[in-house]
Parts: sequence; structure tokens; C-alpha cells
Amino acid sequence: MVGVAAIIFRDKKVLLGKRKGSYEGQWCIPCGYVEWDEDVYEAARREFIEETGLKIEITAVYTVLSNFHNPEQQTVGIWFLANEIEGELAAGDDLEEVGFFSYEELPVLAFPTDRVVLKKLKDEQLLS
Repeated sequence: MVGVAAIIFRDKKVLLGKRKGSYEGQWCIPCGYVEWDEDVYEAARREFIEETGLKIEITAVYTVLSNFHNPEQQTVGIWFLANEIEGELAAGDDLEEVGFFSYEELPVLAFPTDRVVLKKLKDEQLLS
């Protein structure tokens, strides 16, 4: 399976969502799976608006990593950098809450690879 996630910032803080359903109560970079016959860029835009209410413009592929958090299925994740275009920020779909966080404020994360990505953002001074 291929998963996609989009990273947006406000004031050098990153948008995260508090999950409901699987990994309930833990936080992640807004993400989801690519559907059959769907382009990865379109999947990232679709998942982001479903989960956050925001339309985005993807600016770059940030990183690609293997995910091993699910022992029944390995996935590959693609994290994109993006900018907000329009919309009103509101939790939707698989999220119960959304918010912006600095690295020092990070809540409990659902996925180990998100921690890797957030550390890389911090090290590259993209995240405060």
C-alpha cells in the first residue's frame, strides 16, 4: 500500500491531526491511502481536504519512507510539502481535532515515521 501525507506550516509550526478510529487519540501529519487508479498528488490533495477542510497546492516531494507500524501490512509513505490555497481548518474524516505544533510541543504521535519526518523538518529549520 502507498500512503500520502501533506505538510503545511503556519508560523513555522506544523499541522497535525488527532486521530479517531485506528490509533485513536494519537496525532499524525494528515494522511491517507492512495486509491486504485489514483495519482499520488491527487490522493494527497483529496485526503488533506477530507481531513482538514483545506485545499492545498503541493510544492515538492519532501521524503519517501517505508512504514513498519502495521505488522500485517508494510506501506510506503510519501510526504509532500504544500501550501494552503483556501478553505476553513476543521477536523474531518479520520480526525477529531487539528492544530499547529512546534517541535517542542509535539503530542503523542501515531506513526514512528512521522516522528522521523518531523525531526528532519526541525533539523532543516523548517519547523520551530
